[in-house]
Amino acid sequence: MGSHSQQDSLPTPRNDAGRHGLEAILAHPGRAVIGLDFDGTLAPIVPDPEQARAHPDAVPAMSALAPKVCSVAVITGRPADVAVRYGGFGDAPGLEHLVVLGHYGAERWDAVTRTVQAPAPPPGVAAVRTELPGLLDALGVARGTWIEEKGRAIAVHTRRAEDPQATLEVLRTPLAELAARHGLIVEPGRLVLELRPPGMDKGVALSEYVREVGAGAVLYCGDDLGDLPAFGAVEKLRGEGVPGLLVCSGSTEVPELAGRADVVVDGPSGVAGFLAALAARLG
Repeated sequence: MGSHSQQDSLPTPRNDAGRHGLEAILAHPGRAVIGLDFDGTLAPIVPDPEQARAHPDAVPAMSALAPKVCSVAVITGRPADVAVRYGGFGDAPGLEHLVVLGHYGAERWDAVTRTVQAPAPPPGVAAVRTELPGLLDALGVARGTWIEEKGRAIAVHTRRAEDPQATLEVLRTPLAELAARHGLIVEPGRLVLELRPPGMDKGVALSEYVREVGAGAVLYCGDDLGDLPAFGAVEKLRGEGVPGLLVCSGSTEVPELAGRADVVVDGPSGVAGFLAALAARLG
């Protein structure tokens, strides 16, 4: 398994496709898109999602790398402006061309204009917002669960519950039924279930962005089930002749992702180290 421990050395991807992806990024960095998830990748997972902040080494590493590649894009389930604020991306030197694709790509923030482009939230979100507290009460899980308001989506976290995994299992079917009643889908994550509109995911967002900028290579780094579509998009792009590199942040909580990654790094600190090492290699 590719691993990374030193700031000044890049890990060797564990398969030919990953090695080819890294070689393509190093050979032609000006054509490479670097796609990054936020929570669990750039920011450590914390019990209260409103307290999430980028790892202290993440923004300096991104700032060092961004001017040397075609584009750095943060692709997150959070609202775009929240990711910008919690990441500290707005005024970071070197990130003057950063793009943040929020709500799985339904929203877009560009550093160049410092504005968010976003469609109106679908009506189903408001209906779910109204019904959700009563449903959690009826299920007996209101205590210890946490509703996160995300504008175009609503997330229910169980990390604070007495038995977080058991509480998540209790919620799966009722939340799926609630979502379906209002034309939404459920996106599972690490001790969180998110109710959101269908039709957009990180794979769609990444593929569209890669085509938009005409990228010749792509790297994607994520940590959770919501990142699997982006991994799938990179694998599809590889099949179409665009080299790609898949990086997993952390290896234990989401083995499906780690198993498909070319390189596994040790959480957000490892991601920052990897990005810094890549920037250093590009000179």
